[in-house]
Amino acid sequence: MVGKGLRALICVLVVTSVVFVVGSPAVAMADIGSSSPAVVQQDSADELTLQDADTIVTEIQLQPDGNATVFVDYQYRLNESETQWQNLRDDVNSNNQTYIEEESGSWQETLEDGQNETGRDMNLSGFTVETDETSNPREYGHVQFSFEWESFAYVELNRMEAGDALAGFMLDDASELRISWPDTYNMTTVEPEPQSVEDNVATWDGESSGFDTQPLQVELIEESQPPNESPAGNDDPQSMPVETLAAAAVLVAVTTTAVVAGWLFRRDGDEPVTAPENDAEPAESVATDADQGTVPPPELLSNEERVLQLLEDRGGRLKQQQVVSELDWTEAKTSQVVRGLREDDEVDVFRIGRENVLTLSEESDEE
Repeated sequence: MVGKGLRALICVLVVTSVVFVVGSPAVAMADIGSSSPAVVQQDSADELTLQDADTIVTEIQLQPDGNATVFVDYQYRLNESETQWQNLRDDVNSNNQTYIEEESGSWQETLEDGQNETGRDMNLSGFTVETDETSNPREYGHVQFSFEWESFAYVELNRMEAGDALAGFMLDDASELRISWPDTYNMTTVEPEPQSVEDNVATWDGESSGFDTQPLQVELIEESQPPNESPAGNDDPQSMPVETLAAAAVLVAVTTTAVVAGWLFRRDGDEPVTAPENDAEPAESVATDADQGTVPPPELLSNEERVLQLLEDRGGRLKQQQVVSELDWTEAKTSQVVRGLREDDEVDVFRIGRENVLTLSEESDEE
């Protein structure tokens, strides 16, 4: 009896202990603690990342030297995720170097693709990040990166080509690309066609950019006249070559001598001196010489005539860079004179590789 009673007492104690442990508040709290997978997933879902942005706007500002300043703006609608935005904003401001490293690493891959496509040496530098909030027309939160891209575009004389550096760049439906250029340039070629072009800014959106079917190509031509550069065909004396001034001085001296000699003859009572019959009309003589193929000296030709003469001497075809070296002109002046000839249908301009080539136009050849 004693043995059976002892065993029964032990069983009662064991059952009581199990019930006490299972019903313990501490154990109940442990079952719903922060280590629960469901709770962790819910917390993660409430946090925003850069990839959660409602819109990503990339703006590339071209510089005359071919470099570019790049801005990347991650935009969040605040009326839908204001609390989450505040958490992201605080995190970016507290750990900005971490965000910069992630963003620069992504763009470094794009740069390497661009170098392989163009063969140009490029470099990224000066990364910064900041946060901002705007309320027009809607309330948005912004995480904005900026950096410098060296040799983004190719520059030759007064022409700039851009877009080939973005060989590895893609736009999704929530992305937008903008390319802007200096006021002194005009856009002459652009592919694929942008959704808008306004105030020297071309814009493509991800839904209809066409980047997946053709590479981006933008060609710009500088139209302005540099300071201290005289208009074509109107060189002032300060900008004239020394040879031109010397020829003008000789012409003035000869004319003055002839006038003085004639006056002396008249003063002595001699008959007026008349020029020989074959010298009576020098203008017609010059014209006749020109008809027979005599070329007037360069200092008597206009800028346009000098380019045309150079083309004729070279068989009607010449690189624009050769005009610069042959006539000892600046690149800007050469481009201006060539542009005038092209507008007057005197020459045709086309490209071979990355060089402009001039040819006498068909209308000019017929004349």
